Amino acid sequence: MLSVLVFAASQLLPGDIGRNVLGPFASPNDVKALDHQLGVDRPIYVQYGAWIGKLAHGNLGMSLEYKVPVASLLGPSLVNSLKLAAVAFVLVVPLSIVGGVFAALRRGHWLDRLITLTGLSLTAVPEFISAIVLILIFGLLLNWLPVTAASPADADAVTQIRYLILPGLALVMVLFGYIARMARAGTIEALESDYTRTAFLKGLDTATVIRRHVLRNSLLPTIAVIATQMGYLIGGLVVIEKLFNYNGIGQRIYTAALNKDFTMLQSGVLVVGIVYLTATLLADILYSLLNPRIRYAGVE
Repeated sequence: MLSVLVFAASQLLPGDIGRNVLGPFASPNDVKALDHQLGVDRPIYVQYGAWIGKLAHGNLGMSLEYKVPVASLLGPSLVNSLKLAAVAFVLVVPLSIVGGVFAALRRGHWLDRLITLTGLSLTAVPEFISAIVLILIFGLLLNWLPVTAASPADADAVTQIRYLILPGLALVMVLFGYIARMARAGTIEALESDYTRTAFLKGLDTATVIRRHVLRNSLLPTIAVIATQMGYLIGGLVVIEKLFNYNGIGQRIYTAALNKDFTMLQSGVLVVGIVYLTATLLADILYSLLNPRIRYAGVE
């Protein structure tokens, strides 16, 4: 289904692909030759069959701009985006969960209102503004962190992480509100549940009740929220990657769109979609493992 949607979307692009690639001054014969080379002059069902056949053998096609296999360009870009996403997750997930749980435990307190208001405010700020503010403060004013995410080619793991902290913090500011709000709501619901009241009546102390009963159940909905952000972190970081001069898959897709590299664009969108679906599937599996009450249809 994903491949059908991506292929159908590529067919909706305006204009003739050969004309778009070669420009308005190319001769009709050159345009016709390129269309034939790309196979876009064949019936749609034939084009889709040829494309899906290549994908089945791991062939993403040739880049129209660089004249090299698309996989050789998308692969490193995807790895870079995964690195940035990993740094962002390591920063935002524990911070957001701790903030949300703490806000729930202090519900109605000024700290609860401060955490909630901060999360909502950060969510409303466009990511390019928060990124620029971080660059100005930590990169230029204090000179603590590099203003670019592109580390030297021979950099070790620690150096690479240092270069990714600033864009990672920009992502933390965007995602903190979503995850913290869900963690807070789940914790409040768990605190008001019957099993939590029973645990307190048995004489268990607050720390034990929170650790054994509240957190396990309150964080289940948060897992789904975290998974939905994976697609954004992998393919939606065009602004962040552009500001920090980072060669991720988001910027690769954006550049392909600007340069009319339709093969790269089509394959890049497909790869991002596969990553997003995989993350969602893993989240569903993890959710079912953590929640034994879930039963699939047909299983008693």
